[in-house]
Amino acid sequence: MTAVAISVPGGPRVLKPERRDIPVLDAGEILIRVRAAGVNRPDVAQRKGAYPPPPGASDLPGLEVSGEVAALGEGVARWRVGDTVCALTPGGGYAEYAKVHESNALPLPAGFTFSEAAALPETFFTVWHNVFERGALKKGETLLVHGGSSGIGTTAIQLASAFGATVIATAGSPEKCEACLKLGADRAVNYRTEDFVAVVKEVTEGKGANVILDMVGGDYVARNYSAAAIEGRIVQIATQGGAVASADFSKLMLKRLIHTGSTLRARTVEVKAGIAAALEAQVWPLLAIRRVAPVMDMIFPLKEAWRAHERMEEGEHIGKIVLDVA
Repeated sequence: MTAVAISVPGGPRVLKPERRDIPVLDAGEILIRVRAAGVNRPDVAQRKGAYPPPPGASDLPGLEVSGEVAALGEGVARWRVGDTVCALTPGGGYAEYAKVHESNALPLPAGFTFSEAAALPETFFTVWHNVFERGALKKGETLLVHGGSSGIGTTAIQLASAFGATVIATAGSPEKCEACLKLGADRAVNYRTEDFVAVVKEVTEGKGANVILDMVGGDYVARNYSAAAIEGRIVQIATQGGAVASADFSKLMLKRLIHTGSTLRARTVEVKAGIAAALEAQVWPLLAIRRVAPVMDMIFPLKEAWRAHERMEEGEHIGKIVLDVA
């Protein structure tokens, strides 16, 4: 099969097409003939040598795919050859074939293209687990989501809005703020010209945000503590602004805040299966009626994955970047 590998750690041009053997299935796994693959920040980190795959995972980048089931491992019960699926993978998505445990795959939502479906798993698994499970966002509460125009951000805005929350999103340009508002954010904050802490206090009449989804870290940590409500939950999913921060922990104590975080790739198959089951029950019906849908930025051919990485690192994208593998 054709795959795109990381030849050496470095810039986008180190992504090189090469020939690889088709993955061999273990018990409980399915082989997917990949038609499209999502591109995510962890792929960029892996390309730079900063995010190695977990033990046993493919060294190829790519954490989400869509396509047809091409073969079944021993004991697979749910899927049949020819079924159309999208799936969360621990790696290996930048290829014509990828394998995944059957429980980490979901049916292609009705009416979705392969490109749209490939944009679902990584962001929807991440948002569901961190906003609704770890963050325990409830109807009537306020969510502050940083990076509102990213794949994660656009997903979080739509899901939180669909489940009855007030949403405040930060983004870095008027165009990105406008995109957040169109997706259902009640207020968009241009972090280059506005103070998100002040805006959160204004929108919530001084109460603060109940849940904060943060992928920045750095000096945002202290500011998140200021923006959070009493009993607020801050969920850290990345540290693009720095992994080390100073903060006034008296605010954490006085407000009884919870500051938690997670990464998805290294979690067990069983944990991911639980998230998949929750998504199928709670979110897949919303996808079927297009109440929520991935925001698509650009699609690149598999062999030009380096261009997709350039696009992501430029920071101008709104929504998801996808590779066409068909």
